[in-house]
Amino acid sequence: MPEVTPSKYLVQAGWDDVPHLDEKTKAELRASAEPHLLTSRTEGAPSLGAGAIYPIPLEEILVDPFKVPDYWHRIYGLDVGWNRTAAIWGALNRDTDVLYLYAEHYRGQAEPSAHVQAIKARGDWIPGVIDPASVGSGQRDGKRLIIEYQELGLNLMMAENSREAGLKMVWDRIATGRLLVFRSMRNWQAEYRIYRRDTEGKVIKNNDHAMDATRYLVISGLILAKTEPPKMMMGHNSMAGSLTKAGY
Repeated sequence: MPEVTPSKYLVQAGWDDVPHLDEKTKAELRASAEPHLLTSRTEGAPSLGAGAIYPIPLEEILVDPFKVPDYWHRIYGLDVGWNRTAAIWGALNRDTDVLYLYAEHYRGQAEPSAHVQAIKARGDWIPGVIDPASVGSGQRDGKRLIIEYQELGLNLMMAENSREAGLKMVWDRIATGRLLVFRSMRNWQAEYRIYRRDTEGKVIKNNDHAMDATRYLVISGLILAKTEPPKMMMGHNSMAGSLTKAGY
């Protein structure tokens, strides 16, 4: 027990020091706590709000890549900007309510057409939700970015931009094991490691494009997620020819 003064001592206690809290209760408390205050809640450490926004070790949410089942619903979040544009794809297993982040597009200083080509390559049927600030962003001809991306063929809706509400929704999934990330997503991992609040509790807005895209995906995209449309069947003539050759 550390001595503060000859007549005062500091007692620091966290959840693990309270014997009447079982593991189920601790898990519920962890999920309900504001993530940047998690250390102070669990360990009793004083905090002014600074620290990791998602204070869960990265290794706990990483999984080895696998083939995403066709019946899982897919969506992507898009954060646009000249210095960096990021798109994050998610696949939702509605049976378990577990969201897997499985692909990323991460590129700077490129025209919208280049980003659109890369996004379409991952499935032009997948809908997306975009940073609502893009409505006020212009290109050389003064078009709003969201309109330009839509005209280039992307199925985009504006995301809600309630930052704290979105961060809480992402945190709820991480804390309860309902958000997992493919190990192949290197840029996402790099941002996750440094995504923090300052000493006043404000989000540090540097190198957070993938984190913002993830927030848009979770707060606004999951309700829009869809499965891939059925593949086109063979043409009528081709089918008829096949049946004839088979003797039918």
